[in-house]
Amino acid sequence: MNRVFGRKKAPGPPPPSLGEASQGVGGRMESIDVKIAQLDKELKVYRDKLKTTKSPAAKKNIQKRAMEVLKRKRMYETQRDQLAGQQFNIDQASFGIESAKATVSTISAMKAANTELKGVMKNDLKIDDVDELADDMAEMMDEFQEINEALAQNFATPDDIDEADLEAELDMLGDELEDEFAEEDAVPSYLQESTSLPAQPTAVPGGGGKVPVAASGAQKVDEYGLPVET
Repeated sequence: MNRVFGRKKAPGPPPPSLGEASQGVGGRMESIDVKIAQLDKELKVYRDKLKTTKSPAAKKNIQKRAMEVLKRKRMYETQRDQLAGQQFNIDQASFGIESAKATVSTISAMKAANTELKGVMKNDLKIDDVDELADDMAEMMDEFQEINEALAQNFATPDDIDEADLEAELDMLGDELEDEFAEEDAVPSYLQESTSLPAQPTAVPGGGGKVPVAASGAQKVDEYGLPVET
């Protein structure tokens, strides 16, 4: 049977992960950088020799060697750039895989949360219960308002008082207050200016003669014969 169908190939080693591949490419880039640095040192040596060499033949030989070193440097730089591109692609693929795994994990968590929320809404949280609770709260607040209004009543005021009588009494009290204010603002009689003065006496008190009248141009005197200032 093995000769007819052939043997099944043994499984090979597992492929490297993206992280291992990225590390391998990075290691190769580091080795190439070391070679490029070594070639830069050789080019510097050749450049210094060209400055000090006066023989044309020797300069030509040095230039030829420097050209070979420069070609090798360009080749290594090309390889390094290619490896850098490969490493970038590997890192992009690794980032894409990690993002996809994170997305799958997020979706799984959201599905589980959705299922749990549906169970809570179905079993523990019912719209009828919420409406009933809201009605109970509104009724309790109304009762609480009635209690506050009952406690705020003035128990000392009789119920049989007529508002019309109270208004009439309030008007009478206002008139009395206006009369009192008018009396307080009135000027006393002894401070008021009198418009009618008593008549000038014509006789001396005690039944005497007439009050002497001063002559024209003479100083005036009172009823007692004393001079009066004018």
